[in-house]
Amino acid sequence: MDLYLRRRLVNAVALAAACAAAVLGLLFLGWILWTLVAKGLAGIDWALFTQDTPPPMAEGGLRNAFYGSAVMCLMAILIGTPLGIAAGTWLSEYGAAARIATVVRFVNDILLSAPSIVLGLFVYTLVVQQAGGSFSAVAGALSLAFIVLPVVVRTTDEMLQLVPVQMREAALSLGIPQWKVTVQVLYRSAMPGIVTGVLLALARISGETAPLLFTAFGNQYFTLDVTHPMASVPVVMYQFAGSPYTSWQDIAWAGALVLTLFVLLTSLVARAIVARKRVNHD
Repeated sequence: MDLYLRRRLVNAVALAAACAAAVLGLLFLGWILWTLVAKGLAGIDWALFTQDTPPPMAEGGLRNAFYGSAVMCLMAILIGTPLGIAAGTWLSEYGAAARIATVVRFVNDILLSAPSIVLGLFVYTLVVQQAGGSFSAVAGALSLAFIVLPVVVRTTDEMLQLVPVQMREAALSLGIPQWKVTVQVLYRSAMPGIVTGVLLALARISGETAPLLFTAFGNQYFTLDVTHPMASVPVVMYQFAGSPYTSWQDIAWAGALVLTLFVLLTSLVARAIVARKRVNHD
């Protein structure tokens, strides 16, 4: 009986500590979100989306930064997604029995957990310095693509492994080539999970600052040339939030709110895709 009471006491203490930690974390999260909404709403207006970043003590917006972030994120997705899907397909379908597959998965896990600033420095050394010291949106997209790549590789590999073996055997028994089985059978079954991984990677890179500081750098003006420095929302937030100018701080808070809403929307879409896949599967 004493042992039973001791176990119940330990369980009650552990449960209380876990609940207290969860409540504390939710309180801080709610505080952060409330501060973000309270300060960010004050800077949301039409000028935020139609005017470029202003000089000190002047009115302006984030049009050039929104465009730059959209372009670099889109380029990163276009670079990282095909390579990630191809690598994940090879790991799952062609190189599963090879020793090198274990090495590739290990390196991919390292890249997945690598600090983004390290990836930015790598692209800075490889692209910016080698290209004559020119910052550009292309270099920024490459640094973000290195963040997208391991996420897509891991997602594709796991989603294809979840496809039942019977589907492969049934398709191969009909005389269908392996590549056609992969494209027409396996991809169709795993596509919702792969798309979810791509959307989560997009949500992650949309808020990255450190890689862009070393690659895209920033630009106060609107530009369509991806071979030159280009503004981005995270970099502008980093620059404006620490400034002594109230107008810049308001723009930084508004940009943070818009970026948070975008990440939230992307995450909700990813969850909706997963939920729809489960419903269709059931």
